[in-house]
Amino acid sequence: MCGIVGYIGNENGVSKVLEGLSRLEYRGYDSAGISYKENSDLKVVKKEGKLTNLESLVSEIKANAVVGHTRWATHGEVNDINAHPHGNDLFSVVHNGIIENAFELKKELKEQGEVFHSQTDSEVFLVLLTKNFKAEKNIKSAVLKTFSQVTGNSSFVILPRDEDNIYAIKRSAPLVCGKNDSGDQLFASSDPYALIGFVENIFFPGEEILCFLSKENKRVEFFDIEGNPSENYQSDKSRKDLKVETKEGFDHFMLKEIYEQPKLINNIAKIYETEYQELKNIKLEDIETINIIGCGTAWHAGLCMRNMFETELKKKVNVELASEFRYRKPYLTNKDMGLFISQSGETADTIACTELCKELGLKLGSILNVKDSTLNRLCDENMMIHAGQEIGVASTKAFTMQVIVGHFLMRLFQGKNPAKEFEKELEVLKNRVQGILDAPELIKKIANSIHSYKGFIFTGRNKYFPIALEGALKLKEIAYVHAEGYAAGELKHGPIALIDEEMVSICLVGPELYEKTLSNIEEIKARKGKILIVGPEEHDNLEELADWFIPLNFEGFEYFSPIYVNVVMQLLSYYIAREKGTDIDKPRNLAKSVTVE
Repeated sequence: MCGIVGYIGNENGVSKVLEGLSRLEYRGYDSAGISYKENSDLKVVKKEGKLTNLESLVSEIKANAVVGHTRWATHGEVNDINAHPHGNDLFSVVHNGIIENAFELKKELKEQGEVFHSQTDSEVFLVLLTKNFKAEKNIKSAVLKTFSQVTGNSSFVILPRDEDNIYAIKRSAPLVCGKNDSGDQLFASSDPYALIGFVENIFFPGEEILCFLSKENKRVEFFDIEGNPSENYQSDKSRKDLKVETKEGFDHFMLKEIYEQPKLINNIAKIYETEYQELKNIKLEDIETINIIGCGTAWHAGLCMRNMFETELKKKVNVELASEFRYRKPYLTNKDMGLFISQSGETADTIACTELCKELGLKLGSILNVKDSTLNRLCDENMMIHAGQEIGVASTKAFTMQVIVGHFLMRLFQGKNPAKEFEKELEVLKNRVQGILDAPELIKKIANSIHSYKGFIFTGRNKYFPIALEGALKLKEIAYVHAEGYAAGELKHGPIALIDEEMVSICLVGPELYEKTLSNIEEIKARKGKILIVGPEEHDNLEELADWFIPLNFEGFEYFSPIYVNVVMQLLSYYIAREKGTDIDKPRNLAKSVTVE
């Protein structure tokens, strides 16, 4: 969400900024723009739509100081005016996040005679910065004062007209800086991935730390909110080689990522067998309650872990939506653990919860996919899922690996080698998933039959309930149809009112609680609902009961059968979306990394 790249140096920064922004396209955006210095003036070019729309307008421009942005709209509709950067004669500003007090500030500034040209909260920062600079007569002081006046989680990158410098600052939002070894090329970005190959040195500033990219001094300098030099940052060497993800012959990244899962399942066992022998910073005996916290698909992965954690570890487990957790004033003690799940490690709601738990002295653990992420730097223990870069906005392979690594964490808590403990079951999972992927014809045929129905209800019991939620979410995300996930036993408590001949019920049936789940399906049948059953192949009565039936082999599973069922849901959603002709990899209104609340 909201890609930022800024450059100052001796080479053409336009091409570098555009390249950096193109690497962040997968995160989701709706407009793009750049600002650059031309002689003693600031120029802004921005355009609604894809980055290619912007590239055609700036391909001939060369400049040594450039900031660029891909916007995911929060305040104001999607159009050229609301696109970033926002600029005037003195400054150009790009912004990631939300200014929570923008309405109040804008009202005050208008009363003072200031003029606004967009509907965005971001322009408030520009107008306030300009006003402060005219009073302060110092850019650094004006940036710090303006930043202290806005509330909410944000990162800002500022290009001034009167200096060969770039300023960048953040509060609970992603921001990195970088420089090459000689210091003649300096960058700021919302994601280190944008800087690979451009710089050898990466810097991760702390909260409310001003990053000063100085062309003259050929370095990045850091200052606290009072303007004093600060060492509140982390530095690291940047990866030199950019691994460019391609579709490798698949029609969509999402389909490619679904098909990568057998290999990833096999690889994760090998990685954990050698690299993860024990938990170094958190001990089970020090924990009374485990709070698993995530958003969307990550929350569903947490639900898949809960029963196993409580059963095996004999600990109380709460699974919480990050967007709700910190606002309900949860009762927490320093005997609690926060376990945070995020593919990107930059999910704003999840990071805010992590910071809250850190302040309260909890033990902090994470399950994530990106090593150089904010969440990784906040937590005491970090469990990497090693899924590789996930380009498709709708998560598939990351969910699978999150659930597996959650099970691995449980065994590490018990002092056991997780890969060895699950070796046989992981082999079964890998082979069964591969079997589904090798023969998708039945799923394709069913998708063709049901894609035009008015809505979909997913149901499952116990460990398949989270898969009902995840299956419904995946279908909503990429096919733009109404879909709901329910615990099967809850149908009769309200949702059954929705059942009719135009509603498809997708019933997830496992060997566990089989008879009770069957009774729930009979209730749907009695009301003439359309039924797709995904269930055990040995039960002939399921095929008789269903309008469509996908048989699965559940033998050999104790823990990982929900993943097996979920791969079917991933393919079903994918092929329904194909039938409907939607933008599968970049669904409308969605972003890959949700860095605003």
